[in-house]
Amino acid sequence: MLNSSLRAPLAALPLALLAAFSHAQTAPVPSLPTTVVTATRVAQPITDVVADVTIVDRAAIERSGATGLADVLGRLPGVSLARNGGLGATTSVYVRGAETRFTAVFVDGVRIDSQSTGGASWNAIPLSQVDRIELVRGPAAAVYGSDAMGGVIQIFTRKGEAGFSPSVEVGVGSYGTRKVAASISGQQGVVDYALGVSRETSDGFNAQPESNPDRDGYRNTAFSGSLGWQFNAANRIDVNLLDSDLDAQYDGFSPGNDDRGQSDLQTLGVNWSAEWSDSYSTKLAVTRGRDRYATSPSPYLTDTSVTSYLWQNNWKLGDSQLTAALERREDRLDNASTSPVITERSQNALALGYALRSGAHTLQLNARRDDDSEFGGQSTGSAAYAFGFMPNWRALVSMGNAFRAPTLFQRFSRYGVASLRPETSNNIETGVKYDQGATSFSAIVYRNKVSDLITYVAGPGTCANGTGDYAGCYGNTAKAQYSGLTLAGAQRVGMLAFSGSLDLQNPKDASTGKQLARRAKQAAKLAVSTGVAGWNLGAETEYVGKRFNDARNNERLDGYTLVNFSVSTPVAKDWTLLGRVDNIADTDYETAKGYATAGRTFYVGLKWAPN
Repeated sequence: MLNSSLRAPLAALPLALLAAFSHAQTAPVPSLPTTVVTATRVAQPITDVVADVTIVDRAAIERSGATGLADVLGRLPGVSLARNGGLGATTSVYVRGAETRFTAVFVDGVRIDSQSTGGASWNAIPLSQVDRIELVRGPAAAVYGSDAMGGVIQIFTRKGEAGFSPSVEVGVGSYGTRKVAASISGQQGVVDYALGVSRETSDGFNAQPESNPDRDGYRNTAFSGSLGWQFNAANRIDVNLLDSDLDAQYDGFSPGNDDRGQSDLQTLGVNWSAEWSDSYSTKLAVTRGRDRYATSPSPYLTDTSVTSYLWQNNWKLGDSQLTAALERREDRLDNASTSPVITERSQNALALGYALRSGAHTLQLNARRDDDSEFGGQSTGSAAYAFGFMPNWRALVSMGNAFRAPTLFQRFSRYGVASLRPETSNNIETGVKYDQGATSFSAIVYRNKVSDLITYVAGPGTCANGTGDYAGCYGNTAKAQYSGLTLAGAQRVGMLAFSGSLDLQNPKDASTGKQLARRAKQAAKLAVSTGVAGWNLGAETEYVGKRFNDARNNERLDGYTLVNFSVSTPVAKDWTLLGRVDNIADTDYETAKGYATAGRTFYVGLKWAPN
């Protein structure tokens, strides 16, 4: 039997999806096709993309009223999250149940990663600077190389457009939250620009009420900028940067300490795009991402930099397109507190792609070879095909393999093993999609098998690299399987816009059959929005099923349901009032054992943005 907290969202979700199907023949609203970059690293209409993709633009982010990037992602189909406390705390994002390090993350084309923990520092990416998000579910190593085993998330900051557009927002919320953000963007002749700055502080709440009774707040200061120069009709140079400084309190091992973690996330990218002819174009990019994390008063420092060089060539040949890219990635880790020396490595890669869109048929083929300076070569490939069997309906199937190189910490720290092998995966998926105007529906079935999964093995003895504070070290000791079904739909009925998703998945340890830690087998999300007399109103509900906090499935995390409301309305010319109430039922729940989550919270903001 379904428990009461699950019945409501699951009962409402099929109605929303059924509405999408039953109204599928309504007349579409004429519009330009949405463009996607992340799926193949080439801009293409979303109707030509075979991969399972979701796009979130700035308008949707503002309507959501979300305060953190991970919260926006957690409301998307196939995505869940876990957080050790409040907004500034360590956060994990799981795409289709895959480990958080199995998602490749980019900001304006700049790869960000931690060679200590593995994966992006989600709590350090400021939502205030985000203009657009593209999520690709499923492996994409044949395009991006290491890391893209579960998916790819690319975050775009603001870009300049014609005219001059300033904006200012101030707001206050629960737990002493205060926010101020300002931005300008525009274009003058052949030059376009955008600048944004934000400051957000919060007194926070007690993240560990049973063991360390204090409030755990945070302070975040962020800046983003872009500069574009279209110096002739065929050539363009873009420079993008982001800097985010996060100072967050956390509960360490010694109660009473004012434990703090300082995160500094930086990205810088320089791109030259050239259209040499109607059929041939190139892109040359040099990028650098840095992720620095330090703690006090207990001293700890980890500092990762990822520098990349990309030369990409694109040829258009009738209905098809060819791509060839040379890429070099250089990783550097300074983790002096647990590693003997600064460690470095590099990967050189050749990537090839072929795309065809002819009538009802869409084909995407990719192959890539990465040569790592430490463990040698790794080959990946993918094949995806879609067939338009009815107007606005497509059936699709894809398969591909992927890998994640061991982090420098996993190989060379005192807990590391230099002989670690890359984690590898093989994925297959199939499904159907419908898209017509405001109506959409998709059903995707997938299975992703991972081998040589790296885990920390506790036990007697020490690692070959040195004596650790804890007995044990890393090893290729496990296997995992991420399989499931994702249903998603959207439909406008009169003045109401519905969207929803249902995830039925089984993320498990393939050796033991146990459910992977902090990931649920069921999740349902439903949202509705409308506009009435100048008011934009929104409501959403989310159900997450039971999970386990540990690999042995001994520590249970109960399922929970959250309900949120948002509202916005113009109050004067160019002025908009924003409001949001999250967890309106004040539900008590956990995403990580022993760590509290926010109760009922509110946010009220005022935004000035001249049209």
